[in-house]
Amino acid sequence: MKLNPHIARANKHASFPAFTDRKPTQIVIPAADEGRLREILTEQPDGLYLVLDCVQDPHNLGAILRTADGAGVAAVIAPRDKSTGITETVLRVSVGAAEKVPFIQVTNLARTLRDMQQAGIWLVGTSDKGDRSLYATDMRGPIAIIMGAEGDGMRRLTEETCDFLVRIPMAGSVPCLNVSVAAGVCLYEAVRQRQQPMV
Repeated sequence: MKLNPHIARANKHASFPAFTDRKPTQIVIPAADEGRLREILTEQPDGLYLVLDCVQDPHNLGAILRTADGAGVAAVIAPRDKSTGITETVLRVSVGAAEKVPFIQVTNLARTLRDMQQAGIWLVGTSDKGDRSLYATDMRGPIAIIMGAEGDGMRRLTEETCDFLVRIPMAGSVPCLNVSVAAGVCLYEAVRQRQQPMV
């Protein structure tokens, strides 16, 4: 596989450059529309959701969709602008998960998040500025985990809409994880907690 030689901008979620498709705007599978999200919220009111705020690297999206499928995520939501869609690279990296997990791109992410709150979904944002550890946060019940973009993390309005901000404890010298790795850590902590009996 020949990688794009161009260096990506600084990425606070990785210790090495992110690479992109040669044609990043080429969409192979169109995202579901916002009406489908409303249907899923009605069908799975206690579901586990994942929101990606402007994740642009198709390799990251593919890895995230593969993990989301394994974790039983009800839907993955992303804004239409400044985000990658389902490209050939995403399909390849996801190993088929991109065709299984509902991937929904929305026009206005902040409005969609407020609609999810109105539907009873708690919004758990991930941030270096989180005031609590991921492992000290109740991830059971209807929740959406929100991951920020490579480089800049969550946008201000997205962060302000979250009900909680959590951080992944980091014991080494790097400040944070790659977004796809961080998504896996968060999703499977939610899976672990949701498999425990309610007290």
